[in-house]
Amino acid sequence: MKLREFFDRSVEIGRANDPRGEKGVLAYLAKESRTFEALSEEGKTDFDLERLTHPYHDCRILNGPEEAEVTSLCVGIDFEVGELLLADRLRERGVSIDACVAHHPEGHALANLYRVMDMQADILAALGVPINVAEGILDPRQHEVKRRILVQNHRRAVDAARLLEFPFVCLHTVADNCVTTYLQRLFDEKQSETVADVLRLLRAQPEYAEGKLRGTGLQVLARSAKSETNFARIRAGEVFVDMTGGTGGSKWMFEKLATNTNVGTFVGMHISEENLEIAKKNHLNVVIAGHAASDSLGLNLLFDEILAAEDIKITACSGYARVER
Repeated sequence: MKLREFFDRSVEIGRANDPRGEKGVLAYLAKESRTFEALSEEGKTDFDLERLTHPYHDCRILNGPEEAEVTSLCVGIDFEVGELLLADRLRERGVSIDACVAHHPEGHALANLYRVMDMQADILAALGVPINVAEGILDPRQHEVKRRILVQNHRRAVDAARLLEFPFVCLHTVADNCVTTYLQRLFDEKQSETVADVLRLLRAQPEYAEGKLRGTGLQVLARSAKSETNFARIRAGEVFVDMTGGTGGSKWMFEKLATNTNVGTFVGMHISEENLEIAKKNHLNVVIAGHAASDSLGLNLLFDEILAAEDIKITACSGYARVER
């Protein structure tokens, strides 16, 4: 399998698991196409043409060649200069590594992370939040993320990969789509009645069971019945899995979830203190499954599909735990 084939297959799987559905993805790509066609000839030369083929701005081939054969990967949740040097050291010791795969974006994929946040408005709208409200509360947060990322040194890891001659790929939202759809379907099918049911279903996943042992996940940070400590007695309501869309959304999302939807329990990778306080004020149950464990689950679901047809060896590092299903 060539590097480009591996990347395109990852995008295909991420697209099949996109919470917006195929109709929503096509609508987004049509909007990108209209944006491109409206540009001047000079503007078109600066346009990233990959935006016309898939909506995942935080997933890119960061260093080629694209025709490189891929039979072994070194995969990490974060893959920066240190991890690339680790991969190079492993290669010196005889470990076969054809390419490095980061989950979190680097390079121009990181610089454009804010763009993928557009999908958050569609996800909220599907839950019952009016689309104009969903877009209105998202816009300030999206610009905040853009400004925060703007000052970062995006190319450190990409330059290291180039100098060390490692093909380098990042797969962010495509993997996050996988974990989001997998868990949402699980909660919908099992119809979790209580917060204890939510925790039980999460703990049944090996990635979360390991995270719980290490103290890095499965925490109930807020509960609707504040005086109640027995999670088996706290009703979950509708469970909303929020693990895709680039990064954490608007703080006002929690108020809209409480007033415009039937969501009673929010399941996420992480949450800021400010957002947590707003969730508490709006009587939402907040279950944090764990960041590294959730990222590992998403990558594992993605790789399971690819490896069903390809024989690729994976060397896991940087917080990624490989589990086969």
